[in-house]
Amino acid sequence: MQPEIYNLKQIKPALQQLDPIQAMEQGFVAYSDGRAVIPPVGELIFSQPPGDTHIKYGYIRKHEYYVIKIASGFYDNMKTGIPVGSGLMLIFSQRTGRLAAILLDQGHLTDVRTAAAGAVAAKFLAPKNVSRIGVLGAGVQGRMQVQYLSSLIPCRDVSVWDRNMHACDTYKTEMELLGYTVRPTRDAEEVAGTCNLIITATPAHTPLLKADWIVAGTHITAMGSDTPEKNELSPRILEKADIVVGDSLEQCRSRGEIFKAVTAGVIDMKKPVELGHVITGRAGKRVSDDQITVADLTGVAIQDIQSAVAVFQTLKSEKSEKNDSGGIL
Repeated sequence: MQPEIYNLKQIKPALQQLDPIQAMEQGFVAYSDGRAVIPPVGELIFSQPPGDTHIKYGYIRKHEYYVIKIASGFYDNMKTGIPVGSGLMLIFSQRTGRLAAILLDQGHLTDVRTAAAGAVAAKFLAPKNVSRIGVLGAGVQGRMQVQYLSSLIPCRDVSVWDRNMHACDTYKTEMELLGYTVRPTRDAEEVAGTCNLIITATPAHTPLLKADWIVAGTHITAMGSDTPEKNELSPRILEKADIVVGDSLEQCRSRGEIFKAVTAGVIDMKKPVELGHVITGRAGKRVSDDQITVADLTGVAIQDIQSAVAVFQTLKSEKSEKNDSGGIL
């Protein structure tokens, strides 16, 4: 039997029927409870031009499928109008190993699951009253992270920083059409001083934020540092933080902001807690709006499993309904 093949035009409507935030919550809990098998990330790092390709894969025990995801980011693409991200997902049967489906999502599912994970982190760690959202990185994730917060956090005031001011201006134009008030800035310190929820969504290799810029009560979701080389936060921020959360503590030993802070010797691995345990209340609960919290999201295969399987099952169900109705929905 040949695998089902779905393209992005088919995948996007299926996503509209799902709740990615809930799916990510459930996935992180399964992962932290030890119900998922997630091997180390496979990756290729390129320098000329700069880019990286990640291979993430795994399965939830006693579920029907396992998933292999290949996703890339080539950062010079934006100079020529080519999308930075690309990729696909392969879904296999756990019982037979048969390839059941290929999702030609062009990296979109990775974008969605990453933005949904950011919303999960903010749901459990952000202060009750968010006065302004700060965004470092005016790209796809800089937009999607804010949009996925909208169902959880009523704030619509945004400050955006990017090395490319034209990108900030474009961000302002597009996000204001969605009902946000956006202030572009060239000053990352200004973002830190005026925002109590900050999202970092860049491929930076040197820190963009310093510890003495971060004010009491701030939550930071750092999601750009997904390789050992990348780094968006000064390690001192994690030292200063009251609560440090990683999506996968095992993965954060070798990449991300936690890795950088441990390597710098300012924290050890006893300080961070895992996001799945925060969701279930076992660890890392914010108890005061004065606390500083940091979520280090390096991207875990459990997110790809949850998104890919949910989309595939929705598409299969739609196909079955269409067949049962003689092709008329």
